[in-house]
Amino acid sequence: MLTCGCGRWMHTEGVDERSDDDGTSQWFIRTECRGCGLRIGVDVPAGQTGGLVDRMMWTDEAIHRLDRMPPYLAPLVREEVEQDMRVRGERVVTYDILLRPRTGDRIEWEPEAENRLERVPAPVRAMARIELERTAADRGETRITVALMEEVKARYFGMGAQKT
Repeated sequence: MLTCGCGRWMHTEGVDERSDDDGTSQWFIRTECRGCGLRIGVDVPAGQTGGLVDRMMWTDEAIHRLDRMPPYLAPLVREEVEQDMRVRGERVVTYDILLRPRTGDRIEWEPEAENRLERVPAPVRAMARIELERTAADRGETRITVALMEEVKARYFGMGAQKT
């Protein structure tokens, strides 16, 4: 943790996700002393906070994504993501982490399934992605298929196309 010249701890105020010209990800960590008001910012490689983050923080990009979720869904996603972060011992929720399956396993998408997801209305697309990846992970599957999408759609909306 950073200590200010006045002797108090510097508190994390925010984390921004950035990309350098060469495509490497960086985080800009903003801190502030609540005693004297000194504010500083530090660029660090993504994922390497080096003790600069004193509590669970959401990057501005992750908050932006969360704020665009339906109001009934956002608190549930926030709680689930933060619980997963605590289990992993991580402190910074990024845009990518927000969409990461909670198992930590990599879930692949068939190209046709990915195309179908793009046609899902934006307000529910993140929820659909999370639920599809969670369902696949719960079953031990590593791939999202159109068939799985139809099954999940039928379960949640009673609209799955039963092809015979």
